[in-house]
This record gives sequence, structure tokens and C-alpha cells, in this order.
Amino acid sequence: MRRLPALFAALLLPAYQPMLLGTALSTASVLVSEAPARAQSSVDALLEKARALLGKQGSEQEVIKLANQVLATRQSADAYFYRAYAKTDLGDKQGAIADYNQAITINPKLDEAYNNRGVAKSDLGDKQGAIADYTQAIAINPQDAEAYNNRGNAKAELGDKQGAIADFNQAIAINPQLADAYRNRGIAYELIGDLGRACSDWRMAASLGKADAADWVRKQCQ
Repeated sequence: MRRLPALFAALLLPAYQPMLLGTALSTASVLVSEAPARAQSSVDALLEKARALLGKQGSEQEVIKLANQVLATRQSADAYFYRAYAKTDLGDKQGAIADYNQAITINPKLDEAYNNRGVAKSDLGDKQGAIADYTQAIAINPQDAEAYNNRGNAKAELGDKQGAIADFNQAIAINPQLADAYRNRGIAYELIGDLGRACSDWRMAASLGKADAADWVRKQCQ
């Protein structure tokens, strides 16, 4: 499960804010001081537009175009992040990983970039690399329920069912409404032969809207 950043890491403030120092500034100097703010405002608008288009089918190339426009002007963790997100939707997992690398270089505290890079690595079969990224996301943000859920999935695929269950437990403790964590923990319980707990989790997942879990309850939990 991929995530979007909660805040625009590169949209906080212009390079500087023009200040009036008494009445000594000329009109020309005021115009020069306003130029960086206008440029920053333009970058902000491009990034906001790109963010609004993320995940919308058919908008991937537009997101990439907008990100490229920003990156032609300055380095931006958000621009790399958004471009990576769009590349993932287009199936370019390697390109996405390269862009997440750049986003992380600019902003090493961007836990969403680690999480999403982990998803891309997992899709490419690099489960250990994915686990390392999820672990880094959790180290930055211990309340990242999605990263715990994703790490649980990767551990389960590597055969570590108990480790997976521990991560799903943590994801649910952080976010009791995370349907995927109940669904996935149920699968892990089924794999270790505990159908009772599996059915309990699938019922919870079904109540939170997971149709496949509801189907498993009907077929296996009567």
C-alpha cells in the first residue's frame, strides 16, 4: 500500500520574504525582492496540481510533466516523489525507485518515500530490500501503520509468519480501522493453521469493506 506525504516538504516558505526597511527601498529593489516569492508561488502551484492528479488513471504523464517543470527550476523532494508515484502507476518500478532515491536524498525524513520505495522493491521481488525500507519508514514515523502492514506482508512472503503477525498486530494497534491489516493477519493465521483467529480477522476486515475477506468468511468460516 503506497502513501502520499501529509505535508508538502518543499512548499513551506519562499526563499526569503521581502521586508520593508524604513522608506529607503526603491521601487526597483522592491520588485527584485518580490521575484523569488513569485517564482516560489509558481513552483507551489505546479506541485499542488501534480499532487491533485496523483492516482487518477490517465493523469500519469501530466504528473510527470508537471514534476519535470519543477525539477527544471530546482531540486524538490515532492517533485521526485510525485514523479515516482506516477511512474509506478505506469509500471516503471525501476524508474520509480530511482526517483524515490532522489526524494530521500533531498529529504531523508520522508517516511512515505521509504514506504513507497519498499512497495516498488517488493513488486520487483526484492523482499529483503523492501523490509529494510519499511523498517526505515517506521524508524522515522513509529505511527506508520501502513509501513507495519507492508512489512508484515513481506515477512509473510519470506515465510516468517510469526514476524508478519507481530507487524500486523502493531499496524492494528496504531490504526484499528486498517482493513488490510486484519485481512492480511487472517491469511497469516490461516497459514499457521489457526482458522478460528483467521475467521475473526476476516469478519473484521469484511465489516471494514474488504469484499474478498467477506467471501472467505462465507466459504471457510461456517
